[in-house]
Amino acid sequence: MLVVMRDLATQSEIQHVVEHVHEAGAETHLSQGEVKTVIGVVGEREIVYALDLEGFPGVQEVIRVLKPYKLVSRDFQGEDTVVTVGTASIGGGALGVVAGPCSVESADQMMRTAEAVKAAGATMLRGGAYKPRSSPYAFQGMGLEGLKLLREAGDAYGLPVVTEVLDVRDAEKVAEFADVLQVGARNMQNFMMLEELGRMKRPVLLKRGLSATIEEVLSAAEYVVKGGNRDVILCERGIRTFETYTRNTLDLAAVAALKTLTHLPVIVDPSHATGRRELVAPMSRAGIVAGADGIMVEVHPDPERARCDGPQSLDFEQFATLMDGVRPLAVMEGKRLS
Repeated sequence: MLVVMRDLATQSEIQHVVEHVHEAGAETHLSQGEVKTVIGVVGEREIVYALDLEGFPGVQEVIRVLKPYKLVSRDFQGEDTVVTVGTASIGGGALGVVAGPCSVESADQMMRTAEAVKAAGATMLRGGAYKPRSSPYAFQGMGLEGLKLLREAGDAYGLPVVTEVLDVRDAEKVAEFADVLQVGARNMQNFMMLEELGRMKRPVLLKRGLSATIEEVLSAAEYVVKGGNRDVILCERGIRTFETYTRNTLDLAAVAALKTLTHLPVIVDPSHATGRRELVAPMSRAGIVAGADGIMVEVHPDPERARCDGPQSLDFEQFATLMDGVRPLAVMEGKRLS
């Protein structure tokens, strides 16, 4: 349920509503703008719907929300959420570019990649230390050593680092090295992990599941935001369909739809979506035109020798060319590279 307060409602009026909700056994989450305050009320339906708040001083309207996601919806917060990590921002007109290899392989690889992507205009450095692989015999990542190399490369070139949390038991350790904690497609509905990340003070990059609906993505984000962590970035990385030419099917309609449904920033991962190097640049441009707040691109010094996802990775020159094509589109869409 959403309680919309009148313009310029006083703090005592807002607090009075909050205290009444808490006494009834429900939770509150506040979205406060310069003029308008919206109080999100979350709890058991019988308790929430039994609250009689319409006549409280300062209350303008009470909206009963039937959607399973409430705090991430535009109803709760009309303004775009801006996720800021160090000097980089995503959302609210700030375009984020997350670039780097699928997996961390060596110190030399990470340093060279960080230098190249920073020079081309990337705003964050990505790299996998723990890799979820379909085959148990494939390279599983360097683990803790990989985290250290990723952190060193990010610090050397002033780039915040993004890496995946594969297991809830590793979340605290990964958070010691990473600025943004990524939830992969396979873990999108790992609710225990989402609840844990909701209690942590690190932004979360949440990838859409292989066959997840838009409502399921937003409900997964709700788990994180409900826990108190409002810095969530959604990532469209393609869904599984009958098409086999591309690795997945990039759902750009979902990007446009999400921008109307949620205040959270939305980025596109054309590398995992297509699985084909030659399609990464055009799909990056298409994603930005569809309304995306950023892109996530795999970049490797020598894609042919990459231990993971070489066919979809760009080399340094290809990434620089991609960025040259992205800049004018960003300006056209009213976005700026953060």
